[in-house]
Formats: sequence, C-alpha cells, structure tokens
Amino acid sequence: MLNPRHTTGANVIPTENGWHLEIPPGEAGAYRLAQVDDYAGLPRGRFPLRTPSTLSLRCRVSEAHLPGTWGFGFWNDPFVFSFGLQGKPRRLPVLPNACWFFHASAENHLSFHNSLPGNGFLVQSFRSPKIPSLLLAPGLLGLPLLFSKLISRLLRTVVGKTIGEDSLLLDLDVTQWHMYNLLWRESEVAFSVDDAIVFESPISPRGSLGLVIWIDNQYAAWTPEGRIGMGTLQQKAPAWVEIEQVKVMRNE
Repeated sequence: MLNPRHTTGANVIPTENGWHLEIPPGEAGAYRLAQVDDYAGLPRGRFPLRTPSTLSLRCRVSEAHLPGTWGFGFWNDPFVFSFGLQGKPRRLPVLPNACWFFHASAENHLSFHNSLPGNGFLVQSFRSPKIPSLLLAPGLLGLPLLFSKLISRLLRTVVGKTIGEDSLLLDLDVTQWHMYNLLWRESEVAFSVDDAIVFESPISPRGSLGLVIWIDNQYAAWTPEGRIGMGTLQQKAPAWVEIEQVKVMRNE
C-alpha cells in the first residue's frame, strides 16, 4: 500500500490508475513536497523490499527542467532523524543505499565521484557498507570543517571511496508518457525505458529498502571543488508528476 504525504499547499491526488503529485508555486525558503511511499511508520529494518524486487510504472511531469528534485525507485531513507517519540519509528542517519530514476535540477550536485553526473535526469545506484548510526554520529562534530574547501574535497574523496556509486544521464523528454522499469538484484541493477534497457550496473544497494515516488523544491550540492550547499528553490508555476500502472514485485 502506498502512503501519501505532502506539505501544506501540496497535493497527492489518486487518479483512475495512479497518482497526481503536485506542489504549488512559491518563493525559496519554504519546503514543498508531494510523495507516496510504502515505508511510512516503519523502522529501516522492516522496510518491505529485498532482492530481487522490480518496479514498473508510467510517468510524465509538467516541465523538463523543474527546480528541485523528483523521481521514483528504492531507497533506505538514510538522512532522517527520529527518536521513536509519539509513535514514530526510531531512525538515525545511515549511509545511502538506493537505486532509482532521479531528476535533479542544475543547483544540485548529487554524486560523490568526479567522473559521474551530479544533476539532470539520471538512473543512479548507491551501495554503502553497514556502519551503525552511532558510529557515524561523531562525524557530525566535524561538519564545521567542511567550510574549508580543501578539507571538504579530501572528505568527499574519502566518501566516494566508501560508497559505491554508478549512474547515467538520460536524454529523454520526461514531459511525455514513458514506461519505466527497475530490476534490483543482489548483484546488479537494470533500468529500462519503454521496454529497452538503458543501463545496467553491478553497484546494487544492500539491505531493506522502500519504494518512494516524489516531487519537491529542494536542492543539495557537494561539488568536486568542495562547495557545499542546500536549501529550497523558487518555483514560478505549479509543478507535478503523474504516475500510473504502478507495479512492485517483491521477494517473498
């Protein structure tokens, strides 16, 4: 079952055969999100997807170069803080494991490797080692050091060697309907568009993952030069993602 989530003013609207996810226009400084997922209320260890799992759906979006990000696929929701209060699951940040179709506007740079694209419409996979959250927590004390571009570049190199990553920039008119398929196996990930394979990668995420489909106005960048930035972007018109024929085949 997919669970809708959205910020104030955004909408997640069921359609005859899918969902319409829309965020309203607005200035930078306010976060806007519309999302459906299958892991709301679950701790990461109980996320429902294991290898092998597949995702297929049809999708189109309102504009080719929307500010922020949108996409769909499998991930471990790695950056969430939650201490288990008020009935919420306990989650601390972990390293990313994901495979997805991912659009990132030009303000983003979401790659740890200089040879891989950091924005555009991407197929992308991440595989990270299992490092307990409590061992990662001391690293938060070193965040002020990232304001030094030299230290930031060095740390980015270390992170790139720790996290396996693979991606490809797609040349596709995303405003038109296309059929997308994602096959996640233990040893590989395969991406298809309109029944043609566009990318295969041996970088396969590990662990339990969840399905996420979203659109937002957020950006994050960690560039090869060591520049770090994040925030929200101005949006002059409503932005939307429409999906239909969503099918997930789970490993039983």
